[in-house]
Amino acid sequence: MIAITAPASKSVSHRMIIGAAMAAGESIVSGVLESEDLARTIGIFNDCGARIYRQEAGVYSVTGCCGTPAGGIDEPVSCDVHESGTTCRLLTAVLAAGLGKFRIHGAPRMHERPIKELANALSSLTVNVTYEGAEGCPPVVLDTDGLKGSEVSISLEESSQYLSGLLLAAPSTRGLTINLVGNKAVSWPYVGLTLDAMEQFGITFSVEMLEDSEWIEKDWRTFETAVPNKTRFIVKPGMYRNGSYTVEGDWSNASYFLAAGTLGTEPVRIANLHANSLQGDKAMFTILQQMGATLEINDKNVIVHPSKLKGIDVDMGNCPDLVPTVAALAAYAEGSTTIRNVAHLRIKECDRLAAPATELRKAGIDTEVTEDGIIIRPDRKAITAPEGTVFKTYNDHRMAMSLSLLQFALGDIELDNKACVSKSFPTFWEEWEKVSPCRR
Repeated sequence: MIAITAPASKSVSHRMIIGAAMAAGESIVSGVLESEDLARTIGIFNDCGARIYRQEAGVYSVTGCCGTPAGGIDEPVSCDVHESGTTCRLLTAVLAAGLGKFRIHGAPRMHERPIKELANALSSLTVNVTYEGAEGCPPVVLDTDGLKGSEVSISLEESSQYLSGLLLAAPSTRGLTINLVGNKAVSWPYVGLTLDAMEQFGITFSVEMLEDSEWIEKDWRTFETAVPNKTRFIVKPGMYRNGSYTVEGDWSNASYFLAAGTLGTEPVRIANLHANSLQGDKAMFTILQQMGATLEINDKNVIVHPSKLKGIDVDMGNCPDLVPTVAALAAYAEGSTTIRNVAHLRIKECDRLAAPATELRKAGIDTEVTEDGIIIRPDRKAITAPEGTVFKTYNDHRMAMSLSLLQFALGDIELDNKACVSKSFPTFWEEWEKVSPCRR
């Protein structure tokens, strides 16, 4: 049996660092994912009033900024998020709860990704938002003396991170009601991770749903999704509580090894995965089961066995980061696979509908991009690529890691940028050697 340990959750790491950085006093955060994205969040907070020091691998001492990030007076503090969408969206809201000027900017692709929905919400809370380039996208300059107002509305049609950012910023207000609006809500489990982190840090809030013209408080942990125009979040003013916090393992980055376990010749055991995790990408376990895989799960371990797979029809609106992985895995299944409700993937690090389709076609796999998803129609005998084929990662970590699954049909493959995995999983290739059919 091949043994793998899942890295720390990127999503939870961001939220724990933010909570500790907004607290009063010193906290210790353990199990933090050490990656390019987290380095951006940590670096920005160090420039905005918090003090975050690495004690040892994955363990950070954090002295918080007491709920008020410090911006510049004459010139804005430079907040370079590079390619981290999570850093960009969460910190745009959180920094807006501070005092002073902040310039949010990043890599060229980041300057094409939308942020207008969040910027409009912040403007309604008296933050002065100035676009330096394209309307609705970074770079933006925030000029703020805190979030003023008691109510704001936000949609989850593009990203759940807009809501998560407002929720994380809300304790620094005098109390804030956040109304969920729009036509649909994507990636709800990430909001659950935000609420869980806030609860751990001692923040008081309630989630209410509209029933028969009356707002009723609900247990948010039972939500499969939120209902736009019928859901609101009421956050009380308060200070994040300093203390000791631990980050759990990452179901997103474990997904590649779970998939590999179905394709290889021996079982794979992935440790550091919590069976009761709120992470949306825990759905990989269920998706694999639906595809016919044999798996076992206990408190902190998952074992996946080599399995014959079948195609499925699946709504992945709550687990969009898994789409490149499931698309690549579907190439090995018997029958077609249809992935739905993920139109918002077009505004990720790359277009995560067009990109997987383009690269899978290079391996002879019939793919079709639809209005809100992708269809994979495999012919297992046709997984082949001309000698010298270079698969493009689009500088997207999830593309690089998901395309590695093609090794089970093609042997060693060439990727144009293997290093882009540093964004979320710097040791991926070292771990991949343990499961790769090309391993020495």
